[in-house]
Amino acid sequence: MTSTMTPKGPKPSRKERRRRSDPRSVSEMMPVELARWTWRQLTSMRTALILLLLLALAAVPGSLIPQENIDSLKVSNWKSAHTSLAPIYERLGLFKVFETPWFAAIYILLMVSLVGCIVPRLFHYARGIRSQPPEAPRNLTRMPDSTSYTTDESTEAVLERAQALLRKRRYRLRKSSDGAPVAAERGYLREVGNLIFHLSVVIVLVGFAMGGLFGYKGGVIVAVGKDYGFSNELTQYDDFDPGSLFSASRLNPFNLSIDQFHVDWVPDQGSLMGTGFQSQLSYQTSPGAPEQHYDLRVNHPLSIGSTEVFLIGHGYAPDITVRDGQGHVAYSGPTIFLPQDSSFLSFGVVKAPYAKPDGIGLQGLFYPSEATDPATGQPTNLVPAAGDGSASLLSLQVWKGDLNLGAGPQSVYTLDTSKMTQVPAPGGKAWNLRLGKTAKLPDGLGSITYNGLDQWNKLQISQQPGRLIALLGVCLALLGLLGSLFIRPRRVWVRATRTEEGTLVEVAALDRSGGGDTSAVVTDLVNRLQGRTPEDPA
Repeated sequence: MTSTMTPKGPKPSRKERRRRSDPRSVSEMMPVELARWTWRQLTSMRTALILLLLLALAAVPGSLIPQENIDSLKVSNWKSAHTSLAPIYERLGLFKVFETPWFAAIYILLMVSLVGCIVPRLFHYARGIRSQPPEAPRNLTRMPDSTSYTTDESTEAVLERAQALLRKRRYRLRKSSDGAPVAAERGYLREVGNLIFHLSVVIVLVGFAMGGLFGYKGGVIVAVGKDYGFSNELTQYDDFDPGSLFSASRLNPFNLSIDQFHVDWVPDQGSLMGTGFQSQLSYQTSPGAPEQHYDLRVNHPLSIGSTEVFLIGHGYAPDITVRDGQGHVAYSGPTIFLPQDSSFLSFGVVKAPYAKPDGIGLQGLFYPSEATDPATGQPTNLVPAAGDGSASLLSLQVWKGDLNLGAGPQSVYTLDTSKMTQVPAPGGKAWNLRLGKTAKLPDGLGSITYNGLDQWNKLQISQQPGRLIALLGVCLALLGLLGSLFIRPRRVWVRATRTEEGTLVEVAALDRSGGGDTSAVVTDLVNRLQGRTPEDPA
């Protein structure tokens, strides 16, 4: 007689047994079953990792392609330089990656998946904290660290002494009947650490969600001087990125001006590098309130209510006056020029659409410290301007005609020359103006005067309602992680059995975290059970 025996493999998991017992495909499931199956797939750790990878990949275009809410000028320049790709990128929303529906969908699915993964683990760790130590295994001597000895004491005396010793060392004892083996465990704070760590992830998600829903972040460029300022109103912002549930009523009322701005310039490889940026602000929290002062520095924001004001950039604003052919002032005041490199070579635009007889537009470069390139004869930028800016230079292109303002919204940093004609300077070069000089335009168009040099600061103004909640979550995550890494859970068992030779005492210990030395624990416990008092290794 022959028989065939099937070798036993590993015991299948509950999920695998459920899958094997239900041979139906997904299309054959009932709606409730399909919903349950979809939820299990979404809240699996594998899905969470895939969504996290997708979110990281989706954020790559936002760091490589200029974004509208960060630098609209770079977006306009990029579109002009890539006319074939720009419509495709517009359709895909790559100029506003973090505001697109597809990015929001990945983010929301990731949040749901993480919460679905974490919440069941919270209950699991909570049960682990309250659970009793497991019963003693049948064969203690098979444990990696175990020993046994024989004594004349009764089993009750041995077990009572073992309970007292383990309780003194803060082990948790299992409730059992008289004569049953002693089961003890310590290191339950490791489970607390795991619980805190997973709970902190949820807290951080809630904090970021509150900031994304109810907060806002805006930017504004403010010229330095008492004559200029900013009021915290929506119309005053250059760019504004509100949360989905943001309300304008959350704006804290205040106004501010920049009295002075100071930069320390230090030599750096033949040029100068700015350090020690500091703006002296004056602000009022309401009309008629006393004026207050604050020294605004990088990473030292001004807090007004729940609003914070950060210093994130600076540059130069040449004071330019444009007169038309009739001698009337068509444009006058400080003009923001945006830095193009670390030496503060800056680009700017001036628009005087109502100049007579033709509208006038200017665009060009500002050189904080001008020198002439011997090879080309053109101005070059060496170091940032100092003092009154007497070494600076404006190099402008002049255009006349229709500025095409009626075609739609235009950036203040771009000039539409499609309906304009360039007015060349004598010699065919750009119009170069030094501080305090005036250039007279041909054909009775008017004149351009470089009156003076001001500075400007770029301020970021924001509200982040969930910031403290997110910070609390990060601190809890660090605390929980430390507990999970450095707390070693250990289990100890003591069994006393009466034999013909006396009472056989078996002692075993197990380090659940792995890599721990439990042999010293067993040796110490045995020595103390036998009445010895060696040094305590724990």
